[in-house]
Amino acid sequence: MTNDNFLPADYKSPSTEGGYMKFKAGQNKFRVLGSALIGWEYFNQDNKPQRFAMDMKPSAPKDIKADGKVKHFRAFPVFNYQTNSIEILELTQSSIMGTIKEYIDNPKWGNPTAYDIIVGRTGEGLETEYTVTVDPKEAIDKEVQEAYKQMNIYMEALLTGENPFTTQAPSEPDNLPF
Repeated sequence: MTNDNFLPADYKSPSTEGGYMKFKAGQNKFRVLGSALIGWEYFNQDNKPQRFAMDMKPSAPKDIKADGKVKHFRAFPVFNYQTNSIEILELTQSSIMGTIKEYIDNPKWGNPTAYDIIVGRTGEGLETEYTVTVDPKEAIDKEVQEAYKQMNIYMEALLTGENPFTTQAPSEPDNLPF
């Protein structure tokens, strides 16, 4: 039996990441779909993330894991081209956050919902290195826009330990970037 026409030629297995984008070795291309949630994060002794709004930085958490530290984070919804799905990307790597901020501050680039971002990852562990580049500005596919609008992701749920994909936002989002 041949494999002809068994699966569509462009078929990709669905993501098993639980809706969160993780950088894999090589090129990781995504499009930012909405505003960033910024704040502070640490992992407790049960290895569960504890997140706080930007103005609520915990100074010395008692339940922080032994080798842990409080880190600044940015989290935002993205379209992940590798998994062909809408996910949440959380950044704590200052080099990536800094480079993306440079593009945002540059009037020729501006808001990252207008262009694709590519994060290259090489190495492992303490030897991991990242590069950030962008593609020229272009509109995102209408199908992605519609899918994102239908999802009603509530990013602030991350601050209370809830699931941003299933938690109901206090009101409908009306400031979508497209």
